[in-house]
Amino acid sequence: MKFRRRNSVFRPDARHHAYPKRRRRGRVEKRLSFPYGRTLVVGRFVAFASLIVLVAVAVAFLPSLSVGPVAVLAVLLVAYFVLFAVSPLLTEHWITRSRLIVRQGWYFRAVIPFTGIETIRALDEIGPFRAPLGLHRPFGQPALFVTGGRTNLVSLRLSRPRRFWQSFGFRASEIVFDVIDRTKFLAALEERRGLFAPVEAHRADADLRD
Repeated sequence: MKFRRRNSVFRPDARHHAYPKRRRRGRVEKRLSFPYGRTLVVGRFVAFASLIVLVAVAVAFLPSLSVGPVAVLAVLLVAYFVLFAVSPLLTEHWITRSRLIVRQGWYFRAVIPFTGIETIRALDEIGPFRAPLGLHRPFGQPALFVTGGRTNLVSLRLSRPRRFWQSFGFRASEIVFDVIDRTKFLAALEERRGLFAPVEAHRADADLRD
């Protein structure tokens, strides 16, 4: 009995190869947003309303006031209201793929690469009535408070002290801020710090990579 030899070409199946398949990472969002407390905003709304009442009373009982000064004062009050009362409602803290961005309104923004974070933890040692609101750097302390609320505080210790013009150029080695969902924030930050190699902040394209 004769057997026919077939000329066949061996084609390896792409699904079976000697090298293991490279594991693909799932798609990660470019930026995560975390809101902070609104106690500060409520206080500023009350202060602005009180100023409006005082100005209205002054205009009503002092008819000798000219229109010019009143208009200038009104413009200043509106600018203060928009910058310090409205803008904090429009901003949140961000976690990108390589850095943390702490924000409060349009007047404060601190970009902190993951490599610049020495430690970050929940801060419960300060009571809800002792924590200052807004931007505050206590005299003689290296901490800068950037708080919209007095609860769910987070302490971020920098690997190197930094100067902040919002605190008159004084150095700060710690930033204390608040997050409404602190547990989720800390978990997300820890996950991203472990997943991605940080991008050097001094590179020209560092901001484009987030």
